[in-house]
Amino acid sequence: MKLICYGVRKVEKPFFEKLNKFGYKLTLVEELMNDENINLIEEHQAVMLRANCPANRKNLEKMKKFEVEYLLTRTVGYNHIDLEAAYEMGFKMARVPRYSPNAIAELAINFAMNLVRKGIYMVDRSRNKNFIVDEYMFSPEIRNLTVGIIGTGKIGFTAAKLFKGLGARVIAYDLYPNEAAREVVEYVTMEELNKTADIISLHCPYIKGENDNLLGEEFISNLKDGAILINTARGELQDIEAIIKGLESGKIGGFATDVFSNEKEFFFKDMAGKEIDKNVEKLISLYPRVLITPHIGSYTDEALTNMIEISYENLDEFLRTGDCQNKL
Repeated sequence: MKLICYGVRKVEKPFFEKLNKFGYKLTLVEELMNDENINLIEEHQAVMLRANCPANRKNLEKMKKFEVEYLLTRTVGYNHIDLEAAYEMGFKMARVPRYSPNAIAELAINFAMNLVRKGIYMVDRSRNKNFIVDEYMFSPEIRNLTVGIIGTGKIGFTAAKLFKGLGARVIAYDLYPNEAAREVVEYVTMEELNKTADIISLHCPYIKGENDNLLGEEFISNLKDGAILINTARGELQDIEAIIKGLESGKIGGFATDVFSNEKEFFFKDMAGKEIDKNVEKLISLYPRVLITPHIGSYTDEALTNMIEISYENLDEFLRTGDCQNKL
């Protein structure tokens, strides 16, 4: 079985090779799938993608032409795949339903600590030999704050435990409360969470047509003044224009995100000296109150191992049984 994998960074290649217990004939491509390198798929029966590899109708038609049978994504989300077109063409597809929840939960904690204690800001000043202690550096302690978690699945629950370990009061909102999470969180209404939390960390799935732009004008208007917002979930959950207004008015004290709805236009590229989306440019200009990372929440050894192992197992299950428990 010949399997081509796109978006495999150099540091990830040893993992792909070491974990290949099924003996697939691997082609590892560092770049994301694009119009230029999609022809590398020829003579492969299976393709593995990551987020921002556009499996649109055009690319799916090329895969079909090359007689690809199996389409795997090593991600939980799959909005980079045109499912309607893929179903029409008969691809057998599977995703990774879960991976290390600590990877993204730890990034959320990292964001929170840096926005509360201003760590990155202080290090940047020290790099420039500026050792003056200014008013912006003064901060509360996490243990004296209330953290609101929206979405208490595996990642949200893990984040809640980490915040609780720092001594914070942790409240949460979820349409379907996690009974295990009640050990560390107090479930409240969304309205109460908005008005009470000093830090709000988003860990819910994006459901098109239901929670688009969840972090929008109405949500922000109900925030506690100076609240910190953190999004390590999906870019479609945030209204960037509304967040910018909230930052400029002071309603939002700090904002951190690992995701954007249009991130494929600039993430994983060196955009220095080039123009990008004006709203993203504006957010960048609001540093240090705004922190942005390039969708690296899952960029850890444990999460990568989980994603590769499950993807390989998905393909093996298809080959052995004709079906897969993680199929799309």
